[in-house]
Amino acid sequence: MNVEGLSFSYVLHELPRGRFPFRRWRFELWHGPRLEAAGWRTTERDAARALRRHGSRVGHAMFGLPAPDAAADPGAAFTPGAAVRVQHGAVAFALVPRHLEADGVLSASG
Repeated sequence: MNVEGLSFSYVLHELPRGRFPFRRWRFELWHGPRLEAAGWRTTERDAARALRRHGSRVGHAMFGLPAPDAAADPGAAFTPGAAVRVQHGAVAFALVPRHLEADGVLSASG
């Protein structure tokens, strides 16, 4: 069984330097008005991967499907601001930058 047509919006940006002596990247995963996951990583690449992993976890849970093994990689990192398709386990979903969704650039169906 494969489930398609699912879309999440995301926010991914570098946090300003503060009390930590290293760079940090903040990520947020949204499904409509609901924040599904948020956090930070020390690299942009790891933050993008975290978005893919959380999207897969949430997508599988939404359809009552078991999530793939945590060690299974849902794909490579992507450039922030890009819309990407992810196929992981039994779920395919889109990651769309939140500003594009909010501006009405993308239709509700796509």
